[in-house]
Amino acid sequence: MTAKNKLLCKVRQYYFAMVDSSLYLDSHPICKDGLAYFKKYKKLYEEAKEEYEKDYGPLDFENGIKEDKWAWATEPWPWEGSEN
Repeated sequence: MTAKNKLLCKVRQYYFAMVDSSLYLDSHPICKDGLAYFKKYKKLYEEAKEEYEKDYGPLDFENGIKEDKWAWATEPWPWEGSEN
């Protein structure tokens, strides 16, 4: 597995943990442990996503600007598997 794929896998894992814990928090909104878990994985997700986008390009259109150009649709999509 390439470094790019490993990092993308981390982004996906952290995002899944965030979504999963947000669903738990919907029914347990005052659970301190659940909130701490969400915050932990939100931070890890943001760090991994930032690292991925810095090295390989945007993962979503919100961060589609790269070096004063619209990079969202001009570079390979993360799921295309291109090793450029």
